[in-house]
Amino acid sequence: MSSPANPRLDLTALGMGIAFSIMWSSAFATARVIVTYAPPLWALTIRFAISGLIAVIVARALGQSWRLTRPIALSVLVFGLCQNALYLGLNFVALQWVEASVASIIASSMPLIVAALGWVLGRDRVPPLGQLGLALGFAGVALVMGTRVTGGADPVGIALCVIGATALAVATLTVRSVSAGGNLLMVVGLQMWVGSAALAVAALVTEPWEVTSSLPLLLAFLYQIFIPGLTATILWFALVKRVGAVRASTFHFMNPFFGVTISALLLGEAISRTDIAGVLIAMAGILAVQMSRLRPPAPPDPQS
Repeated sequence: MSSPANPRLDLTALGMGIAFSIMWSSAFATARVIVTYAPPLWALTIRFAISGLIAVIVARALGQSWRLTRPIALSVLVFGLCQNALYLGLNFVALQWVEASVASIIASSMPLIVAALGWVLGRDRVPPLGQLGLALGFAGVALVMGTRVTGGADPVGIALCVIGATALAVATLTVRSVSAGGNLLMVVGLQMWVGSAALAVAALVTEPWEVTSSLPLLLAFLYQIFIPGLTATILWFALVKRVGAVRASTFHFMNPFFGVTISALLLGEAISRTDIAGVLIAMAGILAVQMSRLRPPAPPDPQS
């Protein structure tokens, strides 16, 4: 999706960015509720099947086509597998053993991983501010993870979260320049169906169907479908259309704060002083990396 010529970070955009960050961050606490009562891969398979169906139906009602160009079809496949199946699938599995705040902090580091990989692979130039941000961001994440591991956090669960975030970062670097054109909602729905199909295969092989019916499961499942699944996705692309992808991405710096806070409020997860320090350092690092990508406005043409 192309960026607007003169992006404006006004009060409306600010509200949209904060709302998106809250919705995105809340997904981890509600996922933790879901995996308490249901097998994670089956739950995510059904969630994506339903969310994808809703998105495709609405897209067709809006006149969007599922006849995609080759680059867009490739992006659907890559993001469906890397984001929906690998990234979210591994996080759902990990949330059986690690706290939601841990998963949210690792996931929040995805912009850092994208910037670091792009720099190492020579695809992107990282200015000094971005380099400082990378050092701060990873240091903040490491500070929180170090105290959590010594406090008994499951290392396998943490490793799954890291692998998931890395998979999404690789996918972002691979197809980040592809635009969905006028078929945005259709593309989102088809990505969900790709993820659902891949997860269904994994669930059939690895998970028994054992579900404990409960009101918290129902509420968390519905919330996941309509808020992080659909509303946050639509809101994100509306924000990108309003202010551009780079400016919209700056709102990711708030994700560690909201992720830890929502997990504490909803699930009663403890927050230590070290957690607070690590989250603040990680937020500063993510913000620095994103701000380093902002280009100063071009000077006015004296001949115009």
